[in-house]
Amino acid sequence: MFKRLRTDIQCILERDPAARSWFEVLTCYPGLHAIILHRPAHWCWTHGLRWLGRFISHVSRFLTGIEIHPGAQIGNRVFFDHAMGTVVGETAEIGDGCTIYQGVTLGGTSLYKGAKRHPTLGRDVVVSAGAKVLGGFTVGDGAKIGSNAVVIKPVPPGATAVGIPARIIPSKAGASADVTEAAPQFVAYGVTQEDDPVSQALKGLISGASGHEHQIALLWQAIEKLTDKRPCAPADCLPSDAQRVEHFEADRLNDLVGK
Repeated sequence: MFKRLRTDIQCILERDPAARSWFEVLTCYPGLHAIILHRPAHWCWTHGLRWLGRFISHVSRFLTGIEIHPGAQIGNRVFFDHAMGTVVGETAEIGDGCTIYQGVTLGGTSLYKGAKRHPTLGRDVVVSAGAKVLGGFTVGDGAKIGSNAVVIKPVPPGATAVGIPARIIPSKAGASADVTEAAPQFVAYGVTQEDDPVSQALKGLISGASGHEHQIALLWQAIEKLTDKRPCAPADCLPSDAQRVEHFEADRLNDLVGK
């Protein structure tokens, strides 16, 4: 019991730069308190003491602002950061090392009792503030759910889900988001510049425009050379405003968009 508690405190110290000491985490972090209270509630639920499990869960919600159904399964090193208003449904499963922020809902879309109604989060999943993950599907290991996203379909390992309804941005490595790093690093709120679809689209447009300008400049330069070799060519063969030098500042625009 105490070993698991030490592990929970250590994971918070690693992921939250505002955490200064184990005593501060133990006494002032409602996400940790919610995890501590969920364990006896879950034990009661799985051992037939359903009312007692629900009552402990009810007290936990009153004290922490985090509602976790006693039937939910939560792994080790799970961090509810801030997490006010977070709701975790009965059949939800949260894997080891997950991070869940405030206003998150792990909810269901089915009314059938006994069915798998709520999502399963794999290992090291980050669910950002305000996200809604709805349904009995799986979010793969290392996946990230963007802020306020509404996810209603499975998310592959290492992918990022953003938007309403959520669009899936595959991992560049095709697997866990951390497989390319020697030492996996935690990404707060699951936000990285490379996962921003708007940024990626703008970079693609900038790259395309720069390439087109380069090709046009090469064409005008070739026409100019041909004109110089043919004295009898019409005087207006090469327009005065022909752009033979590239002026498109792709690097500056990419800096504005963000690398």
